[in-house]
Amino acid sequence: MRSKILVIGATGLIGKVIVEGSAKSGHSTFALVREASLADPIKAKLVQSFKHLGVTILYGDLNEKESLVNAIKLVDVVISAVGRPQILDQINIIDAIKESGNVKRFLPSEFGNDVDRTIAIEPTLSEFIMKAQIRRAIEAAEIPYTYVVTGCFAGLFVPCLGQYHLRLKSPPRDKVSIYGNGKAIINTEEDIVAYTLKAVDDPRTLNKILYIHPPKNIVSQNEMVALWERKIGKSLEKIYVSEEELLKSIQVSQPPMTFLLGLIHTILVKGDFTSFTIDPSFGVEASQLYPEVKFTSVDEFLNQFV
Repeated sequence: MRSKILVIGATGLIGKVIVEGSAKSGHSTFALVREASLADPIKAKLVQSFKHLGVTILYGDLNEKESLVNAIKLVDVVISAVGRPQILDQINIIDAIKESGNVKRFLPSEFGNDVDRTIAIEPTLSEFIMKAQIRRAIEAAEIPYTYVVTGCFAGLFVPCLGQYHLRLKSPPRDKVSIYGNGKAIINTEEDIVAYTLKAVDDPRTLNKILYIHPPKNIVSQNEMVALWERKIGKSLEKIYVSEEELLKSIQVSQPPMTFLLGLIHTILVKGDFTSFTIDPSFGVEASQLYPEVKFTSVDEFLNQFV
């Protein structure tokens, strides 16, 4: 029988895709939503679309213990997709799971780098440290977990060809800044959710890290640019940015730019995603576990922009 799933952070970037994917895959799906967020017409419309999919909307807040415990008591699995400012507030989820005593699996908000095996500088490092603190709190509370390590979201990383600080809608056709030879791991939000939902009831992912690392989606920035150049039949002007120049940019920038430039340093300069081997003692790789999931490659994802 499929687990009943509660999504916290349901109206966020990845949260909304998790809610939709969960409902469409036949899980009884619950979304914890702040009533105040309905004042935002975009979020109100999103919540309405959840209802059309048969999702149960629960009104509550991470910082309202009673609403949190009541919501958690209704489900088997809790998936948190809260945003960066609320990472440490997940302590409240851990406390509520302990109190309710019925949760078979908790997936905290990660969806990026493996925060226990990272090469990062400030201010990016601080966020990874907070996520690692949440991991330790989950383990100390002896709550069954799966940590999902996804690499980059294709929807953010591919249109800018790895220039994370530029929020482009379509890849550039004239010039691109190249930051290093580190391999990025890039997955669509929909594929991330498909693998995540496979994992929630799988004993092989219990108390493990699920790495969504399909070999086809492990590419350097240069390789991604070359794929794009082949599609448009044109070479881009390449501006090679040294590590020293990038570090200088981080020092003189303001948030959230500092964080995004820090990610470029971590991923493309330091090769954070491929700096370790996945050992079966702590992790499993999603495309090996679930070969039936037909994921979108970076090459295929680029086609929509041609």
